[in-house]
Amino acid sequence: MIRKLFRGENTYNFYGRRNIGFVASIVLLVVSLGSLFFSGLNLGIDFRGGVAFEVPATGEMNVSSARDVLNAENVPTSGVKIQTLTSATEERVRIQLSDQTPEVVEKLKAAFAEKADADSSDISVDKVSSSWGRSVTTNAIEALVVFFVIVSLFIAWRFEWRMAVGAFASVVHDIVLSVGVYSLLQIEVTPATVTAFLTIMGYSLYDTIVIFDKMSENEQRFAATKASYGDVINVSMNAVLMRSVNTSISSILPVASLLLLGAGILGARSLSEFAVALFIGMLFGAYSSIYIAAPVVG
Repeated sequence: MIRKLFRGENTYNFYGRRNIGFVASIVLLVVSLGSLFFSGLNLGIDFRGGVAFEVPATGEMNVSSARDVLNAENVPTSGVKIQTLTSATEERVRIQLSDQTPEVVEKLKAAFAEKADADSSDISVDKVSSSWGRSVTTNAIEALVVFFVIVSLFIAWRFEWRMAVGAFASVVHDIVLSVGVYSLLQIEVTPATVTAFLTIMGYSLYDTIVIFDKMSENEQRFAATKASYGDVINVSMNAVLMRSVNTSISSILPVASLLLLGAGILGARSLSEFAVALFIGMLFGAYSSIYIAAPVVG
C-alpha cells in the first residue's frame, strides 16, 4: 500500500467516503464554535491592554512569590497571568496585569526588584493600550476580506466558480478549527498568532489549488468517457496525494522544529506564539484540501 502511494498507484475512494470527512468536520466545527461562544479566547495583553513585568528569577523570585507581592500591594490577582520564561542563559518571571496607575507600577517594580534581589533597572515594564490590539484585529479582518475576494475571483476565473466556493469553504474551515483549538486549550492569542492565522490561509489554498488544477485537467481528459465527476475527483486526488503528503510533511517539520528548539529549548516565547498557530493550521489545511475542498466542489 505504501509502495503504491509513493508510485501514485493508489485507488482510494475519497469521494465515496466524503461523508466521513463532512461529519468529522461538522462535529469539530460545532465543538469549536461552542467553545468560542461559552469560553471565548484567551486574549493577550496586546488585545486587553495592561502592563507586563519581566523579573529575573533570582533570589526568592518565582511564580508563587510574584503573586505574594501582588497581594501585599493590594493588586487584584483575578485574571493575572504569571509564567516562567526560560532561555539558554536565564530564567525570568513574567507577570501580566490589567491597566494600573503609574504609582502602582512603580511600587510593584520596586517590590519585584526587592524580591528578586536585583536592581530596578533589571525589571522590564511593558505598558500596552488595548486600542493597539483592536487596530491589529481590524487590519487583520480587512486583510482577510480582501484576500478572500481576490482569491475567489482568481479561482473562479482560472477554473470555475464552484471551485472558488470549495476553496472558500476549506479556508473558513481551517481558520474556525484553528481558532477553536486556541479557545478549547485557552492558548494565549497575540498579534503573532493573528499573523500566523493569515499565513495559514495561503498554505491551505496552495494544496487546494494543486488538487483543483489536476481535477480540471482530468475533467477535460475524461470528457469523452462519460466518467462521473466523483470518478474525476478520485483519480485527481489519488494522483496528487503523495505530493500533498510530502508538501505537508516538509512544511510541518520546520514548524515543529521552531516549537521544539526555538520555544522549548531556547525559550523564545514569540516563536511559540507564531509556531503553534502555524502547526495547528497546517494540520487542518492538509486535511481540508482532501476532505473538504474537493468534495464540496463535487
